[in-house]
Amino acid sequence: MSLAAYQRALLLLRIPFSIYLMPVFWFGLSALRGPWSGWKAAGVFVVLHLLAYPASNGYNSYYDKDEGSIGGLKAPPKVTPELLHLVWLFDALAVVGAALISLPFAALVVAYLLVSKAYSYDGIRLKKYPLLSTVVVVVFQGAFTFLMTQVGAGATATQLLEKTNLLLALVSTLFLCGSYPLTQVYQHAEDARRGDRTLSLRLGIRGTFVFAAAGLLAGAATLGLAYWLRQEMRPLLIFLVATGPVVVLFSRWAWRVWQDEAAADFEHTMRMNQVSSLCMSAAFIAMLLWR
Repeated sequence: MSLAAYQRALLLLRIPFSIYLMPVFWFGLSALRGPWSGWKAAGVFVVLHLLAYPASNGYNSYYDKDEGSIGGLKAPPKVTPELLHLVWLFDALAVVGAALISLPFAALVVAYLLVSKAYSYDGIRLKKYPLLSTVVVVVFQGAFTFLMTQVGAGATATQLLEKTNLLLALVSTLFLCGSYPLTQVYQHAEDARRGDRTLSLRLGIRGTFVFAAAGLLAGAATLGLAYWLRQEMRPLLIFLVATGPVVVLFSRWAWRVWQDEAAADFEHTMRMNQVSSLCMSAAFIAMLLWR
């Protein structure tokens, strides 16, 4: 074991890539009606984005042993035992950090970490099953994380179970349902080699884009319904303005892919992830500031 080996393994935790998941965090906070704790919310951000998500990324890489590009890394280093050491360390830090915020939040973080390992672990390998793995990912990275963020921030049961809050939790899952298959679209050859029949592989490249568009449209429509029920038109307007660039970029990318499927590559996928994450996070932060 050497410092250089741990430095290479640290790259496979893909901490910068975890930041792409932050829209769900901001969405969960922006949806809360009533008081919540700012310092607890900051702790939730650290636990999820700097500890739990990287641990899940690293565990996935340890079992996938990718040779081609993966989310956030065009040329990933070779997997070594040091990666698993870092995963366990980050897992432990995530659980301890979550417990310092609240025990209910810690329990939810433990559940998230266990499910993420079932997704990758060879003995279970949910990733082999296209529909089951998609449902697990979009629920746990969507509605589950949305509500987990709120629990960590100190939301009450009344706030959590308010009907429009649950509707917005569903929106986060619908958005993930649209975006998740796009993260698999450039990995078809490697997934097929490992025997992972991902949803994107089953749908094909064009089918993935059609599925993504349907999921994103369903999410946007449900979002509009929730804000209409809340009689809050300002958040809806903010969302529409802030996500305009996402719609334009996705439409242009889909058009290019329709002409040439080679455009469904790593670079285009990462650009889509970056732009959508920044724009949606900006929308939800603006909702927090201008509520």
